[in-house]
Amino acid sequence: MRNFLGKSVAVGVIAALALTACGSGREEEPGGSDGNAKGFAANALIGVALPAKTSENWVLAGDLFTNGLTEAGFASDVQYAGASTTVADQQAQITAMITKGAKVIVIGATDAAQLSTQVAAAHQAGAKVIAYDRLITNTPDLDYYVAFDNFKVGQLQGRALLDGLKARKPNGPYHIELFSGSPDDNNAGVFFNGAMDVLKPEIDKGTVVVASKQTDVKQTAIQGWKAEGAQARMDQLLTSTYGNRELDGVLSPNDTLARAIITSVKGAGKKIPVVTGQDSEVESVRSIMAGEQYMTINKDTRNLVRQTIAMVKALQAGQTPEVNDTKSYDNGSKVVDTYLLPPVAVTKANAAEAYADDPKLAPLTR
Repeated sequence: MRNFLGKSVAVGVIAALALTACGSGREEEPGGSDGNAKGFAANALIGVALPAKTSENWVLAGDLFTNGLTEAGFASDVQYAGASTTVADQQAQITAMITKGAKVIVIGATDAAQLSTQVAAAHQAGAKVIAYDRLITNTPDLDYYVAFDNFKVGQLQGRALLDGLKARKPNGPYHIELFSGSPDDNNAGVFFNGAMDVLKPEIDKGTVVVASKQTDVKQTAIQGWKAEGAQARMDQLLTSTYGNRELDGVLSPNDTLARAIITSVKGAGKKIPVVTGQDSEVESVRSIMAGEQYMTINKDTRNLVRQTIAMVKALQAGQTPEVNDTKSYDNGSKVVDTYLLPPVAVTKANAAEAYADDPKLAPLTR
């Protein structure tokens, strides 16, 4: 079992089943998980609490939820947290959704470890809670998790980084640096661990060298996923470590940070290294097609929102939502029933195919 609090533990199937069945401390009611057979009104209020608009995908998600829930016949309350790095806005928004009588609350967590009180309150009020994209930790009251396979995202980034390095220079050693996301985002550690699953064997062999020696997720983290933080760290690394040394590659966890890293390298007058990314942001797809950023990950937000709304519709009808992973996602209090979507690695070579049905990105690849 993979523990997504940032460390791996081996837990038997019996323990996993026990956590799944009993983690909330409530008896399961007939008809599915925690009484799904009851259902609720077809025009009920559905709350959606999203983090700050730090990426294009969060902005798109809000629009898709608003429109998709309305089309499905629900009333919707879609809220974004403020731009601050605190979770207080989101905590207040979730509390307000509970007060308004939301039957399902979908949460893209601002801080995955600080929402257990609100999740418990939602359950006390009879609402179901779905963690969207980011697993909410340390609560037995979370019902479902829907996301792309984020460990796989990291593995794809690590593999693409190695492929890009070898394509530019057949033989190592290769000098690289590692970046990870915000420490209050549970996914940041998952991405990093997935990438290191691929990179660490090469680091151990000496084929890949992290010249700064900063290989721990805490050393590489960028608070708030902020571009200025990544650019400042890259500036510092170039000054301290790469005066007379070539930087061959950078593991960047997303597109926003990737572009900031490239800006830093350009500003130093150095050759752009192989840089990974994630989210298929417009400017990064342009950069990939121009031969600068090496790759990104396509996690189609349309599919993720569509799957989440399908879960909501199942709950409304008194059915148990479809899941495809009931063993891997231990949030520290229970193993959460999960639906995972597959991510796709995109480079210049396969961009046209990857974005063929995306009206925003397809024109950029022609």
